Amino acid sequence: MAGINTGKVITGGLVAGVVLNVLDFLNNYLIVGKDFEANATRLNLDPAAAATPTGIATWVVIDFIMGILLVWTYAAMRSRFGPGPKTAIYAGIVPWLGIALVMFGLSQGGIFPTALWMKMAVITLVITCVGSVTGAMVYKEA
Repeated sequence: MAGINTGKVITGGLVAGVVLNVLDFLNNYLIVGKDFEANATRLNLDPAAAATPTGIATWVVIDFIMGILLVWTYAAMRSRFGPGPKTAIYAGIVPWLGIALVMFGLSQGGIFPTALWMKMAVITLVITCVGSVTGAMVYKEA
């Protein structure tokens, strides 16, 4: 059994990160932006804070790190489940589920409305799986 090809994990992860960044931008500005603004206002936070250069840069970096995590998870699962999009989707579901569960807990504590959590859970599942499949297409064993 070959080891994980670290160079391809990084390359595939960066490709996945670009996809995640584009899809997250579209999601945040076209689909859930108003929901997040309303929630920030409800919590007495400044809705414009997320649109500052620091706020945007933080999420751009997070998406690239997430892309690398997705491809690394794919590479680790590939020997057991085989190469291809099905395994890449499994690899996307793993970190998505962890994040979705934490966000669900926060919704139950009043940080997010449950309806916003549900909307984001569905949308981010799709975004994460698309990013994972795209990054996995770049990955090749060492």
